[in-house]
Amino acid sequence: METGTSEPPPPSLAKRVLVGRNPRNTLVRAVVWVVVLVIIAKFVLVPIRVQGISMLPTFPSKGIKFINCCAYLFHPPQRGDIVAIETTGRHVMLCKRIIGLPGETIAFHEGRVLINGEPLSEPYVKFPCNWEQPSELIGPDEYYVVGDNRSMDFFQHDQGRADRHKIVGKVVP
Repeated sequence: METGTSEPPPPSLAKRVLVGRNPRNTLVRAVVWVVVLVIIAKFVLVPIRVQGISMLPTFPSKGIKFINCCAYLFHPPQRGDIVAIETTGRHVMLCKRIIGLPGETIAFHEGRVLINGEPLSEPYVKFPCNWEQPSELIGPDEYYVVGDNRSMDFFQHDQGRADRHKIVGKVVP
């Protein structure tokens, strides 16, 4: 004798894959993932578009890179790091390489970088230059940044000191 309380058929495989056995739990998980991804995209890995020839050949123009905004939470920026520098807000940033650290002296002689009078090894610089710039002291909370493409005239190239608070993060290669 049948009581009339038959179980509903099990959900199809497609429904189980897309929605899961409990739609409410699936919705909560989806909302949590969206919030986590928005936080990461807004505050941790910020996308930037590299424009111009300043970082050739390391980064081609019109490429998309990501900035790791958490890279310098536990240690200061290091020589050789490629960083994003805030100029007029987060919508306009420069992408440059750190070559001088706080408290050092930096000079350019016959196209070579001199840090505290010693030549800096820069295997990433592929285009020669003839820059001449006298020695200058980098401030206590400043970094000296310059692009990898040094084929342009010294004064046509965006380079120089960057305050630590203007460095947004490290560019992910």
